Amino acid sequence: MRTRIAVAAVGCLVWAALGAAQASASHSWGNYHWARTSNPFTVPLGDNLSSDWKSRLGVASTDWTASSVLDSPVVAGAARKRCSANNGRIEVCNGSYGFNGWLGLAQIWTSGGHIVKATAKMNDSYLSSVTYTNTNKQHVLCQEVGHGYGLGHQDESGADLNTCMDYADALDNPSPNAHDYQQLETIYNSHLDATSTVTSTTATSGVVVHRRDGLRSSHIVEDLGRGFRLHTFVFHAVPGF
Repeated sequence: MRTRIAVAAVGCLVWAALGAAQASASHSWGNYHWARTSNPFTVPLGDNLSSDWKSRLGVASTDWTASSVLDSPVVAGAARKRCSANNGRIEVCNGSYGFNGWLGLAQIWTSGGHIVKATAKMNDSYLSSVTYTNTNKQHVLCQEVGHGYGLGHQDESGADLNTCMDYADALDNPSPNAHDYQQLETIYNSHLDATSTVTSTTATSGVVVHRRDGLRSSHIVEDLGRGFRLHTFVFHAVPGF
């Protein structure tokens, strides 16, 4: 039996209800979204990955671009060694981040309810083990990129909802499902914005203004100043499997 290492994510997550209500539940992150003047809009995926991860990013790009409201082409990465965020893109990275309890971690920087930039990290300290299959790795990468668009988990109970945005114990869903695409349409078809650019910030940490700790997760919000906030949602290691 191996320890189930939880996936980490970022944002103000609205948990989806269980049971029959699941299909109509919301799993957006507190209405955070990319500012844009028309749909479909483009959020590039910066490729900062080692060779063994690159094909998985291509699969995730194709899956998420199947949405009617956004395109996410893979472009050259600009994150440098520490997976630093850059305006207007989701920087995607992998590395040996340590045995700290998470497989993947996504972060979004927001201003006035708009996502300014995002990162998605895959932790090779765990994922390089033969314990994790290609499907497991694709599930993690698909989910972390999905968080960068403003999506939360559909469910965190361990139930298998046939989507990479669930918290299935088996990590066996490499792609989004129809409800993920519907949620993106709900988020991005509700209105358009007057601009698609937001003032940049170089701050990477700030004053913690909110923290909620639970059995499976912690949600931390840092005030970076000038109206910017950094949202970090960490899912802790869960024993069993």
